[in-house]
Amino acid sequence: MKAGILGGTFDPVHMGHLDVAKEARSSLGLDEVLFIPAGWPWLKEGAGVQEPGHRLNMLRLALRGLPGFRVSTIELDRPGPTYTVDTLAELRRRSRSGELFFIIGADNLAQLPRWREPDRIISLCRLVVAPRVGCPMPDIVRLEAAVPGLEKRLVMLDKPVIDISASVIRERVRLGLSIKNLVPEAVAGYIKENGLYRAA
Repeated sequence: MKAGILGGTFDPVHMGHLDVAKEARSSLGLDEVLFIPAGWPWLKEGAGVQEPGHRLNMLRLALRGLPGFRVSTIELDRPGPTYTVDTLAELRRRSRSGELFFIIGADNLAQLPRWREPDRIISLCRLVVAPRVGCPMPDIVRLEAAVPGLEKRLVMLDKPVIDISASVIRERVRLGLSIKNLVPEAVAGYIKENGLYRAA
């Protein structure tokens, strides 16, 4: 069993998330991709993240009818700050014979040395890195010095180049602009119906 893991706040989930998950599943032959919304992401503390219920509902709407994709609430169910290493360790315990592929953007790879127990993270999974517009690939030599063994655990995707930002989507909603083609249609409807991201 080869499982991809795509974590994040998903505030909101957008087409970039879906595109990179599809590419990773296809190119790596993954049996499934788990989308794991963060409960309390410690790196975004105080950033005004939308409450978990709405983020979870939008994610479920986005994945409806997409085979091989499913939502896991493992981080929402855990009290306190969300740490990737704890999630990976729990997933490893649940599926001892499986192989885990943690999907991240190139911008997040650059931050890996700041994460809790990065050396343990790379022992628990392979890191699948997706390119992002405006984000050069991090200096792998520098990262390898900070997290020895990292380079051998990397899988670099050539595509898709992610050119969608959740923060831009939130700003467009706040300004009353269209988010068509940036998020799945059902997610756009949910945002509108629930008045999310509107100016206070």
